[in-house]
Amino acid sequence: MPPERVEQFGRNTPLGRPGRPGELAPVYVLLASDEGSYVSGAVVPVTGGEPIL
Repeated sequence: MPPERVEQFGRNTPLGRPGRPGELAPVYVLLASDEGSYVSGAVVPVTGGEPIL
């Protein structure tokens, strides 16, 4: 990504910033764990606060 785009990345989300790895990691851990064994076909939207319509 060009440097000028990196500065603006994520600013168009309701939170005004890109997601941080620590904010996304719990979903990956859940899906990879035994506790997530009953979850199948799930879509976990990462929208930065934007509602899904």
